[in-house]
Amino acid sequence: MLIAKGLAGPRIQEVVTLAREAGTPVRFEDRGALDRLSSAKSHQGVVALGAAKQYAELDDVAPQSKLLVVLDGVEDPHNLGAVIRTAHAAGAGAVIIPERRAVGLTDTVAKAAAGALEYLPIVRAGNVNQTLRSLKDMGYFIYGIDERGETDYNQVDWSEHSVVVMGAEGKGLHELVKKNCDMLVRIPMAGKIASLNVSVATGIVLFSWSSRSGD
Repeated sequence: MLIAKGLAGPRIQEVVTLAREAGTPVRFEDRGALDRLSSAKSHQGVVALGAAKQYAELDDVAPQSKLLVVLDGVEDPHNLGAVIRTAHAAGAGAVIIPERRAVGLTDTVAKAAAGALEYLPIVRAGNVNQTLRSLKDMGYFIYGIDERGETDYNQVDWSEHSVVVMGAEGKGLHELVKKNCDMLVRIPMAGKIASLNVSVATGIVLFSWSSRSGD
C-alpha cells in the first residue's frame, strides 16, 4: 500500500494500522508516484496494489531458462505489461521484478501484457542485487543495459544462460546493480534523445538475443 507523503489524520492512521495488522507493506511516496501507479489523480492519496497473478519462485524458473529479464524498478504498469509481453514473445523464461519501489502485477499490467501473463512466470525479488548474485552462482551471465555501456547490443556474444537487466524509466540502472552486472551493453542512438522507453529498449535487446542465440 502506498500513501502520499504528508497525508495524515485518523482515517489514514486507521488504514495504516489495518494494513500492518494484515501484513501488507506500507510505504509513503511522493504523490507523483501514486499518480503513475493509479493512472489517475483522483486516488485521494492512497493506492493499494494487488497481484493479478500468483508470483513464481526463482528456484523453479532459473534451472530451465536460457534467458531471464530483471527489471530494476519499473514503476509504470503499462511499461511493465509491455515488457512482459515482449519477453514472452522473444523466448524469455521469466521476468523478475523488485518487491519494493516498483509496480506489481496489477490489472493494468495484465491488460498491457495482452495475455502473456498466462504463459510467462513472474518472480518478485526482495533484493535485486542479491538475486543477481544468486543467478551468477547458478551459471548465468548478467548483461546490464546502460547508455554508457561499452558494447553495442548487436555485438554481444550471448552466454548460454543470459540475464538482461533493464533500468527504471528515466533513471536507468542503480549504481550497485551496474556493479553486479558482468557486462554493460548499450543501444546506439542516432538522434539527440539519449534513451528509449524501457519496453522498446527491452524489445530491441531481447530480439537481438533471440536472433543470435539461435532460439
